[in-house]
Amino acid sequence: MTARKISLAVMTFTLALAGASAARGADSVVVQPGGSSVVVQPGQPSVTVQPSQPSVTVQPAPPSTVVVPSPQTTVQASDIEATEVRAQTIYANKIKAPMVQGTVHQSDSVKIKDTKGDIKAPSLSAGVIYADTIKARTVVAEHIYVKDLEKD
Repeated sequence: MTARKISLAVMTFTLALAGASAARGADSVVVQPGGSSVVVQPGQPSVTVQPSQPSVTVQPAPPSTVVVPSPQTTVQASDIEATEVRAQTIYANKIKAPMVQGTVHQSDSVKIKDTKGDIKAPSLSAGVIYADTIKARTVVAEHIYVKDLEKD
């Protein structure tokens, strides 16, 4: 007998048994696609064949660490480069940003004491920011005191 004939015989037998079980109403046979062949012997109450489910483990990417000062802090820097800069008040000699939101006050110059170096971050938020130059996509502050404002 070929494998095809054996499979056909097993399926025929399984269907015949399922029909007989349905007629009796007490026994049941469930065959799901992808499962292996099962030979059901008379007198077995029920047979269930279900394919095994593959397990998937999802591991999240490690978080990137960004230190953002709290809104009550004061940040002093020579140059700030970020995607977004937010503060209650910003004092800067030069701001380069296509989007500036807040009340802009033109000033002659901003004197910055004790700068703490340059800051490069995705986002910067503080209560007050003092900077020589701010380069960002968005600058948002209630009051912005700046000598030179360039909107790219």
